[in-house]
Amino acid sequence: MPKPLTVAVLAGAALLTRRALRRRVRVSPLWPLPALDPPTSGRPRTRALRLRVAARETVAEGVVQLRLEGRDLPGWEPGAHIDLVLPSGLVRQYSLCGDPADTSSYTVATRLVEDGRGGSREVHEQVRVGAELEVRGPRNRFPLVEAPGYVFVAGGIGITPVLSMLRALPEGVNWRLLYAGRTRESMPFLAEIEGFGADRVTVVAGLPDLDGELADVPEGTVVYCCGPEGLMTAVAERFPDVRLERFTPRASAKGEAFELELRRSGRTLTVPADSTVLAAVRAELPNTLYSCEQGFCGTCQQRVLEGEVEHRDELLTDAERADSMLICVSRARSVRLVLDL
Repeated sequence: MPKPLTVAVLAGAALLTRRALRRRVRVSPLWPLPALDPPTSGRPRTRALRLRVAARETVAEGVVQLRLEGRDLPGWEPGAHIDLVLPSGLVRQYSLCGDPADTSSYTVATRLVEDGRGGSREVHEQVRVGAELEVRGPRNRFPLVEAPGYVFVAGGIGITPVLSMLRALPEGVNWRLLYAGRTRESMPFLAEIEGFGADRVTVVAGLPDLDGELADVPEGTVVYCCGPEGLMTAVAERFPDVRLERFTPRASAKGEAFELELRRSGRTLTVPADSTVLAAVRAELPNTLYSCEQGFCGTCQQRVLEGEVEHRDELLTDAERADSMLICVSRARSVRLVLDL
């Protein structure tokens, strides 16, 4: 009959072995085969928060401002934005336009886009005080840098990231703002903007005269622009180094047709010239995750194994672009692309 000490030792060894096997299987369910790298798609880029809509206010014609409350929220700097996950699951990006020192709330504003893809309409028609929304971020791809002087150009709702910058500018720095909108009634935060002084701020209802307003920009001045694509293109023609903030794709996701291999799935298909990688992939793999379809949220990010990518997103870093892509907007530069799908 085994001695009690021997039984205890054997039982303990068996328990440790079972625990080790469970840990190993969690790492690779196909063990003892080698573990595969986890797929990139659908992995949140930042942890999600659940925030309550504490206030909702119409701040201009067609513009609604939301204050989202929480506790010990991640800090942010002027120019930052958050991803707002709407009740339908759509993800949209909105610049923060509140007080960076306030760690209990985030403030955003959104304009109703009548012919848009539904995100702004959902905010305007369905999001009410008391609702809980998932928020990701903040992230900042439009930071305020140190400079001897600044020129800001904002069109309509494009004033939101610029407003937080104006509030943060140090005393004595030279700056001016050109703020344009369809009508004065459609321009949010107009009273506060005009309060900065007519010597610094030019407000235009209608098309601005860029040649006149931006004719004498001193050397070393940093130019920021946020607004409709036409306005940003016109400013970029005058100032190639302008810092831009986009919330719509800079270019169509269409282009030349190419061959696409889905390595994990063992499938090879063609991405047509008039379609997207995302559409082609979902025709084969319907459960492939996506959200914004504009290259901003990162949900559809996929690892690239072979081929050259034409990146058209506004999100990935240079390091991320070395081995991955957002398949909703980016395409292949080469005739063939291989994804880890």
